[in-house]
Amino acid sequence: MPPSNSTTNDESDDQESEPFVEMDPTGRFGRYSSLLGSGAVKKVYRAFDQREGTDVAWNQVRLRNFSSDPTVIIRLRSEIELLKTLDNENIIVMYHFWKDVEHNTFNFITEACASGNLRDYRKRHRHVSIQALKKWGVQILRGLEYLHTHEPCVIHRDLNCSNIFINGNIGKVKIGDLGLATMVGKNHAAHSLLGTPEYMAPELYEENYTELVDIYSFGMCLLEMATCEIPYTECDSLVKIYKKVTSGVMPRAMDKVTHPDLKSFIEKCVGQPRSRPSASDLLNDPFLADVINNNTDENDV
Repeated sequence: MPPSNSTTNDESDDQESEPFVEMDPTGRFGRYSSLLGSGAVKKVYRAFDQREGTDVAWNQVRLRNFSSDPTVIIRLRSEIELLKTLDNENIIVMYHFWKDVEHNTFNFITEACASGNLRDYRKRHRHVSIQALKKWGVQILRGLEYLHTHEPCVIHRDLNCSNIFINGNIGKVKIGDLGLATMVGKNHAAHSLLGTPEYMAPELYEENYTELVDIYSFGMCLLEMATCEIPYTECDSLVKIYKKVTSGVMPRAMDKVTHPDLKSFIEKCVGQPRSRPSASDLLNDPFLADVINNNTDENDV
């Protein structure tokens, strides 16, 4: 018989377990109080899938915050409908969504990437080899290739290091936050001005562009991954960023890229639309051949 002052296993488990603060209508997913991230539109909480026994992300939008801007809700619904159609290992998976009428929230469950977004992950790990950057880059390009060859073609339009996610223990990279993505017809042309200014291709400002705007953004992501610096940090206003981007002036961070092949590869990505390669072209680029062929190159950036 255990001593009278001992705690039973059940009591111990209750003391150590973290309580759910909310459940989805099916009872499958439970939300914790701790945040994974927070943006202008939604908050992302830690959550748990009781059926599969896995960690997930609970994305929540408080609808009252956008009662005067119905376009936000339209974009969210578009993201949900889009995510439901996608199936690629380098695109974040969506499991479930619903509207909570009582609390006036819109919720959707996506897979969780344990190490967070690539921007924060890179800042935590200052010494990264060229090989690692290539491995991340190849996975992002595979995700973009899938989106761009999807029928119909999907343009992300807001690709940056804060919405690319990573499971650091296995080096798995996934593209997320498709809230500004759009599907386009056979001519692959889109006309809305959307995105994050530091990563927006010049033709986006002209509101006449194709999926190649994502390749430009990918080039800027690669630049940030290489330098730990957000492009155009030297500009203190959106107007100055716009002037530099539309006149073809590269961000100051380009001067910090000392690896000549990496710099050349980035320059290809951010070149003029007519000469800018597709995701498929870049996956066949000699710069990435050693990763594609599983060779190694351990030079630090």
